Amino acid sequence: MRTAHISRNTSETAIDVAVNLDGTGVYDISTGVGFFDHMLEQLSRHSLIDIELHAKGDLHIDQHHTVEDSALALGEAVAKALGDKRGIRRYADALSPMDEALVRVAIDISGRPWLVWKTAFTQTRLGEMDTELFQHWFHSFAQTAGLTLHVETLYGENNHHIIEAAYKGLARALREAVEIDPRKADTIPSTKGTL
Repeated sequence: MRTAHISRNTSETAIDVAVNLDGTGVYDISTGVGFFDHMLEQLSRHSLIDIELHAKGDLHIDQHHTVEDSALALGEAVAKALGDKRGIRRYADALSPMDEALVRVAIDISGRPWLVWKTAFTQTRLGEMDTELFQHWFHSFAQTAGLTLHVETLYGENNHHIIEAAYKGLARALREAVEIDPRKADTIPSTKGTL
């Protein structure tokens, strides 16, 4: 089983994360930010990655540190669980519709972190969460997970639908990219021999 546990403690947050890449999408998530919890639950359920994530942050200031550090810790846990990435499919993409919205997500578990973000919002908040934090979450997650990650809203009007489609698209792409390819289960998917 490809599992990992990460604890990240700073003067701003205390984050505890456990992942199982070969899970069934079971989650136990609590960050103190309801809408954020909902997005992380979608990520777990649709990627089939079991995620336990508990965060205590300085929410009396704002949500920034909690969201950022949760992304950093979760990405680190995914990278640790992947190990040397032997046998993974590596590349994947997903078209994720939600009602009137359609979002495209493509990833490469390359070890070269990068985010291309072509998504915008017409509201400054969803629930109690600042919408500007979503791009920051995807960026921070890509950094520590070692992903080249592209997120593009093709169209959509409802901000909730757009961001939920983005998280579900990431989930579906991750599910495929972290899977072991039975045709190459004993090799690292790179001509360099390392990722």
